[in-house]
Amino acid sequence: MSSSRPRVLLADDYPDIMIAISRLLSLDCDIVGTVEDGSTLLETAQRLQPEVIVLDVHLRHLNSLEACREIRRVSPEMKVIMFTAGADPNVAQAFLKAGASAFVAKEASMELLSTIKRLCGNGG
Repeated sequence: MSSSRPRVLLADDYPDIMIAISRLLSLDCDIVGTVEDGSTLLETAQRLQPEVIVLDVHLRHLNSLEACREIRRVSPEMKVIMFTAGADPNVAQAFLKAGASAFVAKEASMELLSTIKRLCGNGG
């Protein structure tokens, strides 16, 4: 059943957040990598080809909104989940228009796994 584990790339500029989210997801997902800035994100996503990218709304060196657009343009099969501490509906709408597959507030991080499973067709 390990073949059904979603391949996930984490992108957040706070290493402690990435460690916590990696621990949360690692029982059910393969964490293929972590990045802390937007410019590294694009190269890493192309190289590792994850099924899902969990992307913080605020990254250094490349606007997360632009990174989302570029990922979806280059690899439309990749799912992008926007993950943020703020639940501003205008921000969520902008990212959904840019191609994000879902928007999960960090305060509701327990919903992240079920969102990944739903996007990858594994229930949840």
